[in-house]
Parts: sequence; structure tokens; C-alpha cells
Amino acid sequence: MRRRVVVTGLGCITPLGVGTKTSWSRLIQGKCGVVSTKGLSQGVYESIPCKVAAVVPTVTATDASNAELSESERWCEKRYAKEMDIGKCAKFSQYAIIAAKEALEDAGFGRGRLDDGIAERVGVCIGSGIGSFEDVYETTLKWANKGYRSVSPLFVPRLLINMAAGHVSMKYNIKGPNHAASTACTTGLHSIGDASYFIQRGTADIMLAGGAEASIHPLAIAGFARARALSTEFNDAPQQSSRPFDSKRCGFVMGEGAGVLVIEELEHARQRGARIYAEVAGYGLSADAWHITAPPADGDGAFRSMRGALKDAEIEPGSVDYVNAHATGTKLGDAAENMAIKRLLVGEGGRKAGGVNVSSIKGAIGHLLGAAGAVESIMSILAIHEGKLPPTINLERAGDPPEDFDCNYIPNETQDSNVDVALCNSFGFGGTNASICFTKYSG
Repeated sequence: MRRRVVVTGLGCITPLGVGTKTSWSRLIQGKCGVVSTKGLSQGVYESIPCKVAAVVPTVTATDASNAELSESERWCEKRYAKEMDIGKCAKFSQYAIIAAKEALEDAGFGRGRLDDGIAERVGVCIGSGIGSFEDVYETTLKWANKGYRSVSPLFVPRLLINMAAGHVSMKYNIKGPNHAASTACTTGLHSIGDASYFIQRGTADIMLAGGAEASIHPLAIAGFARARALSTEFNDAPQQSSRPFDSKRCGFVMGEGAGVLVIEELEHARQRGARIYAEVAGYGLSADAWHITAPPADGDGAFRSMRGALKDAEIEPGSVDYVNAHATGTKLGDAAENMAIKRLLVGEGGRKAGGVNVSSIKGAIGHLLGAAGAVESIMSILAIHEGKLPPTINLERAGDPPEDFDCNYIPNETQDSNVDVALCNSFGFGGTNASICFTKYSG
């Protein structure tokens, strides 16, 4: 029998605020972290058709949507300076370090640093989709204008994808597997799934798993805008711009942040008396083998990744209580995922479409790219733990003919519901797909 894997700690930083409690409470209240890019860097974004982004609120932020956040719920590099060497640490790594600290503390490991007695049986699997985009941009300008001596010796260590995992392992004395996935927008979910494999195979007893992203930059937004992937029709109403499943959806909103989970072998967690949020029951992966940015219209790859997760968990489709969808707010992507969900849960699961509970939290936090799957996993786990389905905000009318949108998409308001089985989806450029099945821990 394979070793069972449970979730014992949660940590995140999102456009809704710093910390899991803040992000979850604001999410279920229907709050939104999307803001105008006009306040980010004066004049720089003017030529870009998309003028919205979902940024982690800082202590200097004046945006009205985040006015109620306390100083401790906002990001401040000065406050966290003692936690990390900011000069050596790019922002995506900084986010990962703080999310990992919260997750470790939540799991019962004091201030985070592990004793040598268990350090070799604890590992890290934290990835990023893009890494330190700003370092690449700024260093390229310096090189072009000033030459060799303007390039920092820390240039390469700051931008490497695996440095989030590396910094977390060094900061918290984690000496087991040190791994980093980089699979575009599927990164966070792949990281959790891969980390669960390490525990199942006996390579580690505990893993810190997740994703981090900090790529809100004019060039990054320009690149996605040129690909016609971003929302552009609600620039004057930023909080309405991210609209998963809605008939007026017109593209995604770029976001940033980090999510880190502590996952653990069940008996190890029991022996130390850990609180158990949920169980990691199944992991499914697939490839579209179709197009570099677009899924097939029938969502076949998404269907196969979800079905694979349920098969791995030995759970029938009809038993799924909630799907935390990847749905980013693009016309084709949301429609394809919707078809895949209905094919699995209605077609194979025998459920009526109206009884299939699906939501996307990207309306509230935008699309966190490589961190999306990790943060969305945390919210899926809390849906199980708290008995609440987070809403899909900005959902005025689902779909648009001939799209067949007739599931319960949890429009705009949180719904109370017992959740025993949840699926979380992430899909990325290159046609890479992953799904994880989380279940309520039952002993």
C-alpha cells in the first residue's frame, strides 16, 4: 500500500493580502484584488491595451479596494528584511520564503526553522512559471548601455526558477529533496503533485510544496497583451475585469503572489499530533498535444487530467462535490474546461449539471501564473475544511450561446456546502495539464 499524504500547513500571499487567513476571509466576502496599472508606474503602461493587474497590496498602496487591510496584512520588504537577504533574493523568492514560513508555523513548527533531527526527511518543491522577469529586463538594459561591469554577480542566482526552493531550504534548514517545477501556469499544481510522490515513495516524510510568481511588469503584460490573452474591455472598472465563465469575459488579468503547503505522510502527522486539513488523494496529468497557447475546444486534455486524478484517488466522478476550476476568463479556455467538467461529472458521473459545483477564484485574485495552482489548492482545501464554496465574482450571466454553461458556478456569493471531495485544475501554455483530488480526512 502506498503511503497516504495529508495537508498540515498552509501559507499564502495574494492580491487579497498577506497571509492565508486574510486571503481566505476576503475571498469568501467577495472582495477583489485587481487594480489599475495607472497607479503602479506612472506613464509606463499607457501604450499597453490592458491597464489592469492583480498585485499584492503593499504598505504604500492607496487603492480603495484594499483600504481596510491592516499594515500587517500588506507586503512590506522592510518588515521582512530580517527573514531574508533581499539583495540575494528576487521578489518571487521573497514571496515563497514568507509563504513557507506561514505554512511551517501553521503546521506546528514554531518559527519555521527545523531541527537537524528531522531536516533530512523534509523536502521542498516550489516552482515558478517565469521567475525574476524584472532582473532579466533591468540587467539587459544595463548590459546594453554600460557593458560587462554593470552586470551584478547575483544576476543568475536571482533569476533561476529553483532559487525559491533553494532559499526556503537554506532559511528553514530543509535538507531533503530540493526540487522545482516550471510548467507555465500548471507549475503550482505540478509542484504539489510531484511532492506528494516523494512522500508516497518514502523519499521524504514532509514536503513544502507550491509556487511563487512576481512578474507584474510592463514588458510581461505587453507580451501577453500582444498574444491577445488579457482583459482589455474593463480598464475603467478594474474590479470587474476578471470574469471567469461570464458571457462578457474577454481575457485574463495578470496576478502575483505565492502559495505553499506543508504536506506530510499520514502516520508521521498523527504521531506528532498535527492538525490535518485534508488528504491529497489523487494526482492526474495530461498533454493537449494541440497548440502552444490554446486548448482543444472539447477540453479533452483537461478531461483526461481530471479523470486521471480521480482514478489515482480511486474515487468515482459522481462523488466530486466541488471543482476549483482553472478558468481564467478567456473565451476558449473557459468553454473548453466547462465541457471537460461536464463530460466527466455529468456524462460519466451521472450528475445533473445544476448540481455540479464549480468556481474560479481568478475573478478575485487574477491569474497568478506559476503560483495559481498552489493558491487555488489552498482555497480548495479550505473549502473542504470550512464547508464553504468560494464565489466566482463578476459572474452576471454564465457562458454565451452556443456554449453550454448550466452548472452551479457559485456566482458572486459564497455558498455553504459540505465538501468531501474537491478537484483543483491547472492548465498551462504548451498544453500541459494537471488536476489534484483533495478529500476530507476521515481517519
